[in-house]
Amino acid sequence: MSSISDWSEMDDLVVAHARALAADAVQKVGNGHPGTAMSLAPVAYTLFQRHLVHDPSDPQWIGRDRFILSCGHSSLTLYTQLFLNGYGLEMKDLQEFRTWGSLTPGHPEFGHTAGVEMTTGPLGQGVATAVGMAMAARYERGLLDPQAPAGGSVFDHSIWVICSDGDLQEGVSAEASSLAGTQELGSLNVIYDDNRISIEGDTHNAFTEDVSARYRAYGWHVIDVAAASNGNVDIAALDAAMVTAKKETTKPSLIRMKSVIAWPAPKAQGTAGSHGSALGDEEIAATKKALGLNPEEKFAMPADVLAHARLVKDRAAKVRNEWNSKFTTWQSSNPEQAKLLERLRAKALPAGWDSDIPTFAPGKDVATRAASGQVINAIAKHLPEFWGGSSDLAGSNNTSIDGGGSFLPASSEIKGAHPYGRIIHFGIREHAMGSILNGIALHGLTRSFGGTFAVFSDYMRPAVRLAALMNIPSTFVWTHDSIGVGEDGPTHQPIEHFAALRAIPGLDVVRPGDANEVAESWKKILTRGRAAGILLSRQNLPVLDRTDCEPASGTAKGAYILKDAVNPKAILIATGSEVSLAIDVQSALASEGIAVRVVSAPCLEWFSEQDQSYKDQVLPPSIKLKVSIEVGIAQGWHQLIGDGGIAISLEHYGASADAKRLFKEFGFSVEAIVTKIKAAL
Repeated sequence: MSSISDWSEMDDLVVAHARALAADAVQKVGNGHPGTAMSLAPVAYTLFQRHLVHDPSDPQWIGRDRFILSCGHSSLTLYTQLFLNGYGLEMKDLQEFRTWGSLTPGHPEFGHTAGVEMTTGPLGQGVATAVGMAMAARYERGLLDPQAPAGGSVFDHSIWVICSDGDLQEGVSAEASSLAGTQELGSLNVIYDDNRISIEGDTHNAFTEDVSARYRAYGWHVIDVAAASNGNVDIAALDAAMVTAKKETTKPSLIRMKSVIAWPAPKAQGTAGSHGSALGDEEIAATKKALGLNPEEKFAMPADVLAHARLVKDRAAKVRNEWNSKFTTWQSSNPEQAKLLERLRAKALPAGWDSDIPTFAPGKDVATRAASGQVINAIAKHLPEFWGGSSDLAGSNNTSIDGGGSFLPASSEIKGAHPYGRIIHFGIREHAMGSILNGIALHGLTRSFGGTFAVFSDYMRPAVRLAALMNIPSTFVWTHDSIGVGEDGPTHQPIEHFAALRAIPGLDVVRPGDANEVAESWKKILTRGRAAGILLSRQNLPVLDRTDCEPASGTAKGAYILKDAVNPKAILIATGSEVSLAIDVQSALASEGIAVRVVSAPCLEWFSEQDQSYKDQVLPPSIKLKVSIEVGIAQGWHQLIGDGGIAISLEHYGASADAKRLFKEFGFSVEAIVTKIKAAL
């Protein structure tokens, strides 16, 4: 890469115009965050021009470095570089900033704008997701090129992040950064913009810790870069720090860079007002004068200045050609791995990938968490790209892969540790686990999963929401899914969680009713490219006799007729552990001459996608009485049961007692449900 001696007056002009563009774009729309984008313009420019390995003509090139703007509110920092580097954004797009249908929404959105690696805006998520990307990079190297020397693989690359004070105040970044240090993720480089300003003013109102010391304690390589004497970013020192960070391969690097927000605006620089408000025409004109630009021009970008910036495409082409040559050599030397890569890039599953998934025989009760553990291991035999773990609950979540080895750095002395192990130990960090899973999914080649108790899905909800928002296949395993947890009591018994999770658009919430529905659920999850959470029981559940019930393959449709009756007077719709209870209720009613249908509804999202004829077949409008049975709040169920339906639900917290006692006390017994149905009929 170039040394800083190559910096020219033309580079200064590009940066000056980039600062002005940030101010102009926010002023035009009337809202946004100009200050950080102005002060970060030289930082992002230095990174994209001199250090980031990328190819603007191919934003999905697998050999690229990844860049995440964790402080997504400063989206113009990224949009301006995508414009300058030739990713497809043009001046028109910057002029349409934050407007309907534009390629430049208020915060960067994955899948919407070429060059955006993830959706950011919720602070801390970018830092934590980048940790997942760095973990994925190491695991993928293990799949494809494990024998290559350090730094010598065609798949070696860096993960770059720019983050803010706000990102490092959020707990999720602390969780993930701690794990990154343990994992010795040398490919991860974070540039921390320490400008000491947030919406409420000086960050020392609430944030006075020594961040550098904290990150050194995490096991990171920390470089402190002071601002230049005039308040500008010290580009030479920053460039040197980036060079040093890339050379450090055994620790993640934090470049703590001092800056002055909105520099060089005469009145706005260093102020909280510049963080989230337009500067005003007068201040923008004064700023342009300070930058040596024409104060009368708006959205200026001289052709020669833009042409200079876009010379990066020529440099990228050279790097790409060199990489292509190395890649061709790797392909010929590693035909099996090359074949695997081709399949992974196509997101295809191999023939027979599900051949070892067990079929569970009736007669022995099986907890759905235990069944899930068996299915995970059956899948892992055929899918080397399948890996995951738990937030310190593997034995309870059943998320270990037998013989998979613990994903830990080569220096680890932990028994079973391996840099390319398949078992991820997230530690007690549910939120970071969710973000890391997102990072692995975004990195693109593997499928991972992470487990915790269902009640702690609350701790990871922002990451789950982002997975759904980005439409990526992160898979969340949530066990101990009801008052069936029993003696652990109300703190560990999810009540409102099913409804809360189903309220997230784009998330498949799957609650299988027995072991065979678990197997079918995993098959469906892995053949869909979107976020999913599977809810599993702690307690043993009957394995339904499929000679007496419909096949579990109906699971894939989200809801299906499990056990019918002649001329049913009502329909019982149940999920999870309550499915077998519904079967018992059906039997009890039949003994009194009352015929009812039982529908198992493991995933309401999958059911909603079916055509109307199928929905009417399962839940005919002509059968007026529909009864939902689920140990949680009833919110959401009236969409299926209607105003005249009955929701057998739990509208309060649980208690500490054995599971059977709790189900009985809270009305989830055959007798209680039969009484309600008979009264309604």
